[in-house]
Formats: sequence, C-alpha cells, structure tokens
Amino acid sequence: MDGHAVHPEETRITVVLNKPRGVMCTASDPQGRPTVMHYVKDLPARVYNVGRLDYDSEGLLVMTNDGELAYRLTHPKFKFDKTYSAICNGALSAEEKSRLEQGVMLEDGITFPARVEELHHLQNGNTAFNITIHEGRNRQVRRMLAAVGHETLMLRRVALGPLRLGSLASGSHRPLTEEEIAALSHISANPFDSDITN
Repeated sequence: MDGHAVHPEETRITVVLNKPRGVMCTASDPQGRPTVMHYVKDLPARVYNVGRLDYDSEGLLVMTNDGELAYRLTHPKFKFDKTYSAICNGALSAEEKSRLEQGVMLEDGITFPARVEELHHLQNGNTAFNITIHEGRNRQVRRMLAAVGHETLMLRRVALGPLRLGSLASGSHRPLTEEEIAALSHISANPFDSDITN
C-alpha cells in the first residue's frame, strides 16, 4: 500500500520439545553433533530454543519464534520454577537434602533454596528425586549436586513454570495446550507478578 511492500506477519509458533540426551541446543554444531533443530524441521516456520539444556540433559525445552514469549520465559524477574527428575550416584542423605533446600555455595554465589521431593533410594545404591530450582544458571543442578558430593547420572527437565513434559516421547514435540496458553497470557498481562510458579 502507498508504494510500500506489505509483508505478511509470520505465524507465531511455540512447541514443547522433549529434548533427547546427547543433543545440542544450537542451530548447528561444528563437531557434527545432532542439534534440536533436527526435531522441529517439520514445523512451517523456523523456531529457536528458549534457554538451554546441556548436552547430557534431556526433557522439556520450549521452541518458538515468539520473541516476547521467549523474553518472558527467560527474564529473571518472572522467577519461573524449573523442575527436574534426577538420579545421582550414592545415597543422598537427609543432611545433603537439607543443604540443597537451604542453598549451596557455588563458584558464582549461593543458590536460592531448592525443593527436593519424591526422594527414593534405589536398589543399586543411587538416589532418584525431583528437584525444583528458581534460577537458570549454567549446569546449576549438576553443580549443586557436586557441591554436596554427588555426581548427576540422569537429569530430565519435567516442568517449566506452567508447562509440563508429561508423557511426551523423547524427540517429539507438541503444541501448547489451551491451559498453558491461558497461563502464559496471564503472565503477559501481569509482567511484574512477584512469583510465577504454576
């Protein structure tokens, strides 16, 4: 119109991907390792990962071309809970669990208190549990467990704020549910809520 080209607005696409272990959260990898882009190449528009899961971790990863949504999901002021299903080597003691829940000192400062739930000591001597953190530091859960003397054997993100991994198969993606869209819309309308966890 008026001599100016009109470009159609790109359709906003957001999916939840169950990132497999051994996959990079990058568009490409110079070493030729698989990346998350392989798992969303069927989508009608290019999307990008919101935040990261390290190479050895798996689970819930948001992929979107919606810059505003990506901002809301990553900016510290929104304080999204991040819940992981984890297995560590050895028996996680009550004292070590308490340290995680009170906050542990890492090289980049003390962590916010975590929630450790559904703790089970496995027959092989290792420990399975869920841990919820409120920050997004690099490899944070692994470093927290190392700080209390344990190696992380498995780490799967199962929830991010109102988003849930559920029974989504590894390597598969799904669109957001109506409930998730409504929850994220609420966050958009209330950007200065003090804490958003569900």
